[in-house]
Amino acid sequence: MNKPIRALAAALLMSGGLLSSAYANVIVGGTRVIFPAKDGEVTVRLTNQNATPALVEAWIDSGDAKSTPDKVNTPFLITPPLFRMEPNRDQSLRILFTHSEQPLPTDRESVFYLNVLEVPPKPSGPQFQGKNYIQLALRSRLKLFYRPAGLAGDPQKAPSALSFKASSDAGAAALVVHNPTPYYVTIGSITVDVGGTSHSVDTGMVAPLSDLRLAIKDMTQAPSAGSQIKYDCINDYGADVILKGSVSP
Repeated sequence: MNKPIRALAAALLMSGGLLSSAYANVIVGGTRVIFPAKDGEVTVRLTNQNATPALVEAWIDSGDAKSTPDKVNTPFLITPPLFRMEPNRDQSLRILFTHSEQPLPTDRESVFYLNVLEVPPKPSGPQFQGKNYIQLALRSRLKLFYRPAGLAGDPQKAPSALSFKASSDAGAAALVVHNPTPYYVTIGSITVDVGGTSHSVDTGMVAPLSDLRLAIKDMTQAPSAGSQIKYDCINDYGADVILKGSVSP
């Protein structure tokens, strides 16, 4: 990546790289990447839906949303890391596991993030001559789950294994979500019914064999045991799985 592009990318990453009125033309196939350790590599498909070419750079970070390609250190190699995509064409990214300075856990998943940065070509034509314009680089960022071989249970059933306990601290009610499985579970939405009123709950990703505290909006007292919970989680294919549960005693 040359210096002007890197500077533009860094500026956008510092601001989150997201603009409500801007849309990426280079589309990543899928909303997440599952990397089975036994395979050693995976392929991700990109499609340039624009009528113009684009410069694309891809890298993987370990959780820093402000990461840049020259500063990441993860056990993965992407090929090609930087390339030109012609209009209305596809491109495959190969992601290979190389090595890790610190061995990754073998009893649970690890999470990383795939970044795909799209830089459009410089506008040309008489309509742009002598005029100022803003050129935007857009980044897509997807979760990449490294899945060791031989993990117990079925990852598709992990969302239904979640359990919920009520908590209240300093006048703020919350649900403590326990994930007993070795898989990450992403909660897309969740509500708890108290006295016939449905209360929204914060969402998040529950790490394997861990707990996650989620605040209940507009509630100061913890819901009682047996209160009904509705939630949906995102599976390996990016689809919503709608589930029901209840607050444990």
